[in-house]
Amino acid sequence: MSAIPIDRNPDLLQLRQAGYNIVVTDAGFLVVHDVPYVNGQRQIVYGAVASKLELAGDVTVRPQDHTAKFLGEYPCSKDGAPLDILRQNSEPCVLGNGLVSQHSFSRKPQSGYYEDYFEKMTTYVSLIMQPALALDPTLNAKTRQVIEPEPTESPFNYLDTASSRSEIHGIAAKLAGVKIAIVGLGGTGSYILDAVAKTHVSEIHLFDSDVMLTHNAFRAPGAPSIEELRVQQLKVEYLKSIYSKMHRGIVTHPIQVDATNVGELADMSFVFLSMDSGDAKRAIVTRLESWGTPFVDVGMGLFVKRGRIGGLLRIVVSLPDAREEARARISFAQDDILNEYDKNIQIAELNALNACLAVVAWKKYIGYYSDIGHERFVSYSVANSLLSKSDIHEGQ
Repeated sequence: MSAIPIDRNPDLLQLRQAGYNIVVTDAGFLVVHDVPYVNGQRQIVYGAVASKLELAGDVTVRPQDHTAKFLGEYPCSKDGAPLDILRQNSEPCVLGNGLVSQHSFSRKPQSGYYEDYFEKMTTYVSLIMQPALALDPTLNAKTRQVIEPEPTESPFNYLDTASSRSEIHGIAAKLAGVKIAIVGLGGTGSYILDAVAKTHVSEIHLFDSDVMLTHNAFRAPGAPSIEELRVQQLKVEYLKSIYSKMHRGIVTHPIQVDATNVGELADMSFVFLSMDSGDAKRAIVTRLESWGTPFVDVGMGLFVKRGRIGGLLRIVVSLPDAREEARARISFAQDDILNEYDKNIQIAELNALNACLAVVAWKKYIGYYSDIGHERFVSYSVANSLLSKSDIHEGQ
């Protein structure tokens, strides 16, 4: 099956019915195969033309980009001279389904835009194959061979056109097959979920035993209705009902993780700890260290002074090469838990910032982002907007 239903999109259906061999890749590119062209040796060979898709769900909208990709040698005139009139650049681009283009073309129509993908793809096919037709008028790109992509295990319910639009599908794919655990779905944990659910990880395991109450609505992404709050759903089930609309791999665990059930985290690729300090957290950290599991611990300490809120946000990244140094940064204190006057101040934008710091650190570890500093500890001071960081190996 194609990544999106061809028969639901008139322009794609028109291409197929005209006889073009089209597929839609898991990265959100439309590809027309079997396009004859002339190479630099004046030989007639075959390549493919591709375009990133603009979609509303699984339905195409008018192309906002007039450029196209090409898989093959650079196409030439019948005399073997490069068709520089099409040239934009010659850099590889991952198109998904194992396809990589070698060249990028730019040909804007007189109207300034292509009306649909039938007009766009047939225009490029015609320009590329015109020199080949001059050598052999019997050539035809309408071979009527239907090429279906290999079945994909996409974690999404619809195509990730954000990655294809910015041509970073190869980078986004670094997260494929990863199993993530989020322990604690409070303000910060729920924002971590919001970010991770938009990545290509295969599974996202949610661990929390609490119910979704009114105060939670003011520190988490989204906006539950009063009717939804009256139901008093478990947080994990409420959040799954939202994010499973997009991501297929969300798994709920309505439990509080502690020493008795920490084995639930045993086969995770990476763990986000967004939970209270205390013995349960210490037991989890100890076990993750023994398994060699990478994790990031997040924390937020806010206070009210002179009618204003101040405090610190922090993250600690724990990797197998420096466990002791990371543990020295992690708080296990139970003072806040035992203090009946502790207000546990949570503010949505600070929860979101704390979550973003953690997710960026995780993506650096995976190799998604550049990582020059190799920071393992990052803190943010609310009062002076000071972002501090340190390499866990500094001073050694």
